[in-house]
Amino acid sequence: MIQRLSHCSIFVLDQDIAYDFYVNKLGFEPRMDLDMGEWRWLTVSPKGQPDLELILIPVKPSQAGPFKEEAVCESVRQLLAQGCMPTGSFITADCRKTYEELVAKGVEFAKPPKEQFYGIECAFKDPFGNKFSLTQPKPAPSQS
Repeated sequence: MIQRLSHCSIFVLDQDIAYDFYVNKLGFEPRMDLDMGEWRWLTVSPKGQPDLELILIPVKPSQAGPFKEEAVCESVRQLLAQGCMPTGSFITADCRKTYEELVAKGVEFAKPPKEQFYGIECAFKDPFGNKFSLTQPKPAPSQS
């Protein structure tokens, strides 16, 4: 039986820039940063969620990584530039406050916080074009 997700990949064009963005701007915690020869294993996690590691995977040809050919890398780079790579949603307790904090750190938002039927949501992107939702869920209805 599957119990939970432990790792998820995010494609990046430069791991040093990715590290700076995810750790210094978003406030994530570094988990692993290992030099494996031609491959660097770099993971980060949102604070308070150490059981989920985001793998910051470089889009470059490597026999050790997922991209073996330059032509495949170029296709992925084009998809990143167009904002077409699937990503995910992050949860926050206060969407508007987190939005203001991240804007002050230079994070680029596609849309500001807006009331939705499921809560308050805004959307941002990383330096490579990966888009993420930032959501403050509506409280669950009380059961009496």
